[in-house]
Order: sequence, then structure tokens, then C-alpha cells
Amino acid sequence: MTVSTNLGPWVNRRGLFSMESKEDVFKQRGLMSPQRWEMSPKGQHIELGIAEMNLFLLLGAAGLSHAHYGERLLPIGTLYDPFICRGLDALNHACYQDSRFIVVATPSGISLAPEGGAHQSISTTLIGMAQDGLAYFEPAYVDELVAIMGWSFDYIQREGEEDKHGRWYRDEKGGSVYLRLSTRPVEQLQRPMTEALRDDIIKGGYWLRRPEPSTDLAIVYVGALAPEAIEAAGLLAEDRRGVGVLAVTSPDRLSAGWHGAQRAREQGQPRTRAHVEELLAALPRDAGIVTVCDAYPETLSWIGSVCGHRVRALGVEHFGQSGSLSELYGHYGLDVNAILTAAEGLSGRPVRYRLTA
Repeated sequence: MTVSTNLGPWVNRRGLFSMESKEDVFKQRGLMSPQRWEMSPKGQHIELGIAEMNLFLLLGAAGLSHAHYGERLLPIGTLYDPFICRGLDALNHACYQDSRFIVVATPSGISLAPEGGAHQSISTTLIGMAQDGLAYFEPAYVDELVAIMGWSFDYIQREGEEDKHGRWYRDEKGGSVYLRLSTRPVEQLQRPMTEALRDDIIKGGYWLRRPEPSTDLAIVYVGALAPEAIEAAGLLAEDRRGVGVLAVTSPDRLSAGWHGAQRAREQGQPRTRAHVEELLAALPRDAGIVTVCDAYPETLSWIGSVCGHRVRALGVEHFGQSGSLSELYGHYGLDVNAILTAAEGLSGRPVRYRLTA
């Protein structure tokens, strides 16, 4: 598990924790191993094996160290994304007790392709959105992840009061963080990280390609499906202008901000606007939206309710198939052709381009 989550080099540098020092068994027996298994009280990695309930019990306890012992720890737990459900009871109670930690779940979705249904996650995005006390993010690019990690280490240490302004982000009080990541290689963007872009990433999304005022379509994606969204937008641009591409880094933060803004307006603050409302203000009211995510489609389908846009939500509703990435994306309707077909259905216009294997 340490290898599959790419933690091997970190473990080798920081060492494994144990109450007593223990020699590396592999080294003692002259066996080759990429991992160094020396254990000592100075180690910072605790290997639990396949025991997700124990992982969340440990995260919950470590995340309350400041309350119990007066010294804060910064615990980070890693696991396969589908197995969050194995430790959900402990995760829920940890958040209920206001424990502070970061949980990194990877690989996720069907993008782990060949591993089959037992390792595919569908509903975990909805858990991330619904779990109180847990801020869920799903970045596609490493610069997004860097911005989110920097914010997260501060967020899990905050000790303010509940937000009194109706935004419902918990930003004053703080909480724990859930990063849903993928092991799919994605070509990285070369761009400066401005303060405005960093703020938008933390708030939950930004226009990767801002729509033109006359456009009739936008593509909204989250996480590993960035390449499909970008390629489909490029093909659609051949016969229509200004197709927008909205990168969602946190469906949770976008949704929470929208609900909070509605409450604030109901409580006498009519000028309050959520980040997602400001984003969608750039899109004409009669334009259609295609959402695509490697998860249950309702992760993003709610976006149509924000400003009343027509939405076709693409996602994963079944699991169990095993194959190459392109085969699975095609089977479940997440590939470029599926996005083009969805765009055709929204506009009623024929799509001139189809990709072939």
C-alpha cells in the first residue's frame, strides 16, 4: 500500500514509528527491498496494513491531540478511495468530535481501470460533500494540489467560531480535509499561480477557458477527466464559438457556498453571492452545460439549479468492468465522444467530429 500510494520515498526518509527501536528485517536477512523498515520512536509513518477502520480511529485520535495533550499534530492518512466506506463510522465520529486531519484517498473512480470493480469508487464524492466537518477537494493539476495543501495545513489548525455570515464554509472554525486524487498521469499546465487563481481553487472552481458572451455551451469537469473536457471543447470550437471549460476543484466547497448564500439572502442579506453564482454569471442563461466526473453524476448535476441552465450530467452509475482506461471511459460514457454527444443533445445541433479508436 505504501508503494501504490507513492509514499515509499517519504517513508524511507522519515522512518516508521514504533514504541521500541527495531532493525530492518529485510536488511538483516540480506533481502533486497525498496523500503527501509527500521522502526523507532522518531518515525513518522505508522503502517496499519489493510485496516481502514483503524486508520480513521487513529486519525481521529491524533487529530484531537491539541485538546487532550495541549500539542497539535498534523496527521495525514492515505488509503484507496473506495475503502473510505470501510471506515465511515469512525470517520463520521472523528468529524463529529471536531478532530483535525487530512485524508488522502487515491486511486479513485474507474480511472484505476485494470483493477476492476472491487477497487472502483462511485459514491465517495457524495460522502465528501455530505460529511460535516470535512472539506472535500479533487484537483486535476499539481499546482492546484500545492495550493490546496498549503491552505489545508492552515485550515486544520483553525480554532475560530462558526461562520456568522451565512457562507457555511467553516473557514473561521476550520475542520478536516479529504483529498480525492487519481493515479492517472495528466499533462500539466504551465502557468503562474496568481493570488486570484489560488483563491478560486480554494473556493472550488475557476474558468480554465472563460466562455464568450454568445456561447451556447460550457463543459464542467472535476479531477482526472480534465483531458477529455479540454479535448472535447477544442473539437466543439470547430463549429461553435466560445465554449467555456469550468474546472471544479471542490464540488463540496462550491455547493456549500451556494447553499450558504441562499440562506444569507433569506436572512436579509440580498447582495450575498456565492462563488459558483459569480462563475456562472459569465455563461448566457440559455446556454447548456455538460458536466463530467469520475464519480456518481449527481456530484455536479446540481450546478444547473444555480442559475437555471440546462444540464447533461455524465458520470459513473455502475461498476465491475475491467479494462484499459479508454475502454472503461467509452463503456461508461465519460470519453470525448460522450461529451460531444451530450453537447449535441443539449443544443440539438449535429456534432461534426467523432473520435475513432
